[in-house]
Amino acid sequence: MPLNSQIQQAASIIRNDGVICYPTESVFGLGCDPLSEIAVHKILRLKQRSTDRGLIIIAGNLQQLGPYIEISEKEQQIILKEKSAMTWLVKKSDLTPHWVSGKHKKIAIRICRHPLVIELCKALNQPVISTSANPAGASPALSSQQCRDYFSNQVNYYLDDSSQISGLPTPIKDIETGIAIR
Repeated sequence: MPLNSQIQQAASIIRNDGVICYPTESVFGLGCDPLSEIAVHKILRLKQRSTDRGLIIIAGNLQQLGPYIEISEKEQQIILKEKSAMTWLVKKSDLTPHWVSGKHKKIAIRICRHPLVIELCKALNQPVISTSANPAGASPALSSQQCRDYFSNQVNYYLDDSSQISGLPTPIKDIETGIAIR
């Protein structure tokens, strides 16, 4: 199937409370619509993860993240000037659901540099949830096949473009303090 058709299929599934598996810069991720409580809870069950921990939302550009965050002009510039893949902890907006932020006052965001994710977020015109594709205690998936081995038919769609991924977790920094969390 051509890549654009795959992206449209994945976007349709996300719009309908589905969960997809897809490559990011670092590892394969599980993704869904951040506003779909049904889909987010499905991901949390697949990962055997508590709602309290919170999840990352990623987008192709900062504007797509706008409704979920409250950042200053200075913080926007810090995010936009970052050259490498970086996850930022920023103040969440009132729109951010508790099932995304967990027990935290901040939310984890990333402007993704993976071309497939950029196209997916463009097709959706919004960000997606991103969390490593693995059950608790297992290594993050590094291929679409590894995702299938972990989740089989529990994931609605597997998106793959065979591009290189680093296998390393993305660093996380608090935007206010500059402190590295990971």
